[in-house]
Order: sequence, then structure tokens, then C-alpha cells
Amino acid sequence: MVKVIILRTGGTNCDLETEWACKTAGASVSRVHISQITSGRVKILDFDVLIVPGGFSYGDDLGAGKVLANEIMLKCQEQIEKFREKQRPIIGICNGFQVLVKAKMLPCWGKHSASLVWNDSGRFEDRWVHLKVEKSISPFFENLPEIIRFPVAHAEGKFVVKTDSILKKIEKNQQVVLRYVDPSGEIKGYPYNPNGSIAGIAGVCDEKGLVVGMMPHPERALLTLHLPDWLRLRQRQEFSYGYQFFKNVIEYCL
Repeated sequence: MVKVIILRTGGTNCDLETEWACKTAGASVSRVHISQITSGRVKILDFDVLIVPGGFSYGDDLGAGKVLANEIMLKCQEQIEKFREKQRPIIGICNGFQVLVKAKMLPCWGKHSASLVWNDSGRFEDRWVHLKVEKSISPFFENLPEIIRFPVAHAEGKFVVKTDSILKKIEKNQQVVLRYVDPSGEIKGYPYNPNGSIAGIAGVCDEKGLVVGMMPHPERALLTLHLPDWLRLRQRQEFSYGYQFFKNVIEYCL
């Protein structure tokens, strides 16, 4: 059975939902505090998938995800490098995406090439959004329709890049996995883009497609009844878009 490690710390608050999502998709799951990793009691390399879930790690006191990112870079870098070399998935959701970007894992491995900053609205945005599933190099978005819906819940979700050349690079390399769009699939501004991310980018992957970060929450869209208009749907299948995402991640490891 595929073994998933969900990394948590003070302020993490989406680990239980993420655990349930992975178990529902067929994995064995362990929620592990970062202290167990840094002390050597648990090894990341004993697992097949690493997920950094949503929340407000360390209260986001020095910026969203910054403290946990520093902790990972200073104390877990060797394990993370070997984990990636073995081509094992690393997923960051919301605060986890912020962590991976600030730990120099996304979008360009080992480089401070992007960041996630305050929403243009200047406030916390918490609602459902429409997303376009891009044709990316990541294998984790297969069997999903072109337009899906996930909820967002963040204050620092605006994806920005250091230079225009980085944006061109990730676009050319097909590293953009999700974009904020309107219901017809067109890239639009606020409120469809909840934070003002450049080019409507809601999620990216690294150069190999196996490290993925996104601001929207797939673990909150696992079942069809999670959708805000599920009663109006003509076909009410049990599982929704989030389930397919986690299933893709798990099946990749089989």
C-alpha cells in the first residue's frame, strides 16, 4: 500500500481532511509533526508521498509558510533532495504551497524564483472558485475535466515571479497546472481570480512535474455533496474533482 506522510506543525489545520482524502483514495497515511523528522524519529524516505497541508503554520508570523520553509531547508534538506531524486511526489496545498515556494522547491528547484504575497483585495478570501486544468507536465491532473471547482481560503495567495523570464520559462515548460478562470474558462480578474495572481496562476509544478503546489483545497472538494450547488446537479456521483486528484497521486506510486 502507498504510504503518505502529512507534515504538520503548530498552526496546521487541514491535516485531518487531507488524511481522510488520502485514505479514501487508497493510501496508508501518517500525520507527522516536523519535530519527529528533525529529531530523526521518523524518516521522510520511509514514505512514498509527502504532503504539506493547509493552515497557518507557526501563525504565519514572519509571512505565510516562511518559518516552516526555513525549518525544512535547514533541517530536512538532505532527505527532501533524496526524496525528489527517487521521483516521489511532494504536494503543497495552500499554506503548503507557500512553504514549498519559500523553501525553493517551486517553481524552479533550488532557486528563489517566485513568492506568494498578500491578496490584491487586502483581505482573507474564502470561497469557491473555477479553475482551468492546464495541459502540464504533472501526471496528477489526468482524468479531470477542463474546468473544475475547488474552494480557496487564504490571505497571501497572490503568485508572483521574480522576473518575466521565469514566467515565460514555466509557461514554456508546462509547469502551470491550474489557473483561476470564470465559469466559461476565460482568465479574468477579481472576483474570479481571488488574489491577483499573475496570469491567473493557481498552481504550479517543478521541472519534473512531481512537486506540485496549489492554493485551492482539493481535500475540501472530495465528494460531490461538498460542491456548493450539488443539489442542482443532474448526475450526483459520489466523488468529485478532489478525489480524482488524490487518486492520481496515489496511483502514480503503484
